[in-house]
Amino acid sequence: MVTIRRRQSRRALARLQGAPGPELEVLDVLEAAGEPVTVSAVAEALAVDQPRASRLVAAAVTAGLVRREADQADGRRALLALTDAGRAAVGRAHEARQAAFAQAMAGWTDAERAEFARLLTRFVESLPG
Repeated sequence: MVTIRRRQSRRALARLQGAPGPELEVLDVLEAAGEPVTVSAVAEALAVDQPRASRLVAAAVTAGLVRREADQADGRRALLALTDAGRAAVGRAHEARQAAFAQAMAGWTDAERAEFARLLTRFVESLPG
């Protein structure tokens, strides 16, 4: 599992598709949320402190991948949302990940792929969360 984690880190996958890693981490959080989120939510999702999350978000904003929006419910907060460029980067990341997995499974039969998916799903669902 450690080897998988090291080889398939967000930064390694980002390098496969030419995207900067830190920005991709923020994009992953925003995509998973499906709605605008705060810097605090990014920090929690990435298990980093608030200053680190702020730097990651600032880099994503500077890169034009994320925009800040005023929170209509609380004017003191800013919400983060993907830009069109951010959504395109997420799409490229998905394609790169799919290509990496397809390459790793080249030569596997459909039955082997199905069994792997079944067992991996069972494993992930059994993890404490």
